[in-house]
Amino acid sequence: MSPGTASNDEAGESISTEESGVAETAAKNVAEKAQDIGAFIRSQRMLAEVSLRQLAERAGVSNPYLSQIERGLRKPSADVLAQIAKGLRMSAEVLYVRAGILQERAASPVRDALLADTAINERQKQVLLEIYDSFCHDNATPASSTPGGAGDAAETAPVADESGSASN
Repeated sequence: MSPGTASNDEAGESISTEESGVAETAAKNVAEKAQDIGAFIRSQRMLAEVSLRQLAERAGVSNPYLSQIERGLRKPSADVLAQIAKGLRMSAEVLYVRAGILQERAASPVRDALLADTAINERQKQVLLEIYDSFCHDNATPASSTPGGAGDAAETAPVADESGSASN
């Protein structure tokens, strides 16, 4: 028997059934995400009062392809989502999260402000967000375990006693 062929014994049948169940679940999840992102794009397009044709032109995709995305028949790539986001004048990150490409991050006023800022482009926003996230990550580690961190400075800095003279 070749690999991947279901056998008639119980183990073969349960693996075959389990594999098909996983495949069906994955296919269902992809279809749901495609429907979700399509409906979201359509709602954002309507809110922006942009026609399908105008958005397709702005995003550099064909009308039929954009229509298929909106109806959930096609799941766009990250590049196409970025083009659509640009056409809608919104953050690509929002579409990436809706499409399941990125994990949703915790709410942050700094992140929200960066994403809403129209003075910088998408690439600049992403770079600033990466820098911000790295600072947040660095600050989340215990200060005493980072070389030169606040914990080290507090341990080695002279402390003035009541008389005003410094001591260690």
